[in-house]
Amino acid sequence: MKHTTLGSVDGGLDVGRIGLGCMGMSAFYTGSGTNDAESIRVIHRAIDLGVTLFDTADMYGPFTNEKLLGRALQGKRDGVVIATKFGNVTDPEQRKTRAVDGRPEYVHASVDASLERLGVEYIDLYYQHRVDTLVPIEETVGAMAELVTAGKVRHLGLSEAAPETIRRAHATHPITALQTEYSLWTRDVEAGILDVVRELGIGFVPYSPLGRGFLTGSIRSLDQLDENDFRRFNPRFQGDSLAANIRIVEQVDSVARELDAAPGQVALAWLLAQGDDIVPIPGTKRQQYLEENVAADDLELSADQLATLDSVAAVTGDRYPDMSTVNK
Repeated sequence: MKHTTLGSVDGGLDVGRIGLGCMGMSAFYTGSGTNDAESIRVIHRAIDLGVTLFDTADMYGPFTNEKLLGRALQGKRDGVVIATKFGNVTDPEQRKTRAVDGRPEYVHASVDASLERLGVEYIDLYYQHRVDTLVPIEETVGAMAELVTAGKVRHLGLSEAAPETIRRAHATHPITALQTEYSLWTRDVEAGILDVVRELGIGFVPYSPLGRGFLTGSIRSLDQLDENDFRRFNPRFQGDSLAANIRIVEQVDSVARELDAAPGQVALAWLLAQGDDIVPIPGTKRQQYLEENVAADDLELSADQLATLDSVAAVTGDRYPDMSTVNK
């Protein structure tokens, strides 16, 4: 797999061009249950294929995904980049008063807990999962910088942060990566955010690069999803929105047929073509789809094909039922 560098601090963070999002192994897409043994096989196969960046968070499970990744990486730490996140409050009682916590004391408690669950001495890339609007970003990132000094964390990241917040955070301590949703299904970051991270030398890690599986072309009806699948409650998968959004997949399908490739591979290849500083982290629980995703690293899109994809129909529906805490 080809490699690139996220960020510029201390020479940046070397990673393969396609990472692995581990969330779905333990949360949100687990209506039919979890299979930790198969998930560990997927993680091991990813390493064999050259994947180096593995993404998790304390809230996935909660906590079980970090433990899963930690078990999978025992004896395989060298050459692997572990990224995890803090900030989304998981305790039901605490969530009654605040859903996001960026206080310095919470930062320090969270990293220690994540290190224990992962079974590692340091975290390569530590993200603030969502920005706490009640705590100045300088205070949160200042506490995160203390983790770097202590050797618990090597690089800092933000997730779903707005341009001015990114600037203020980066002025407090260099930020290596911003993780935000980006795909042919969600292109909001093209309106300013990508410009800011590139100006500051920050890498960009798109999550949900396959549009929560929609861009693979495999989802045409809610009946295909388990009853408690997160996507059943996502506005983009509802009624008229779902019918309208299928137009996007049809355009991706047309390019995929030209290349004798899978639609998901085309969607990932389009993202990779947006810049060497972009490292998508598609998630999967199955080796078949892992291998398909990684193969997108070798897929070349022509100028005409890129233009076709750039002109796909605009998506219909919000990303989440409640966007009030996103991108602050």
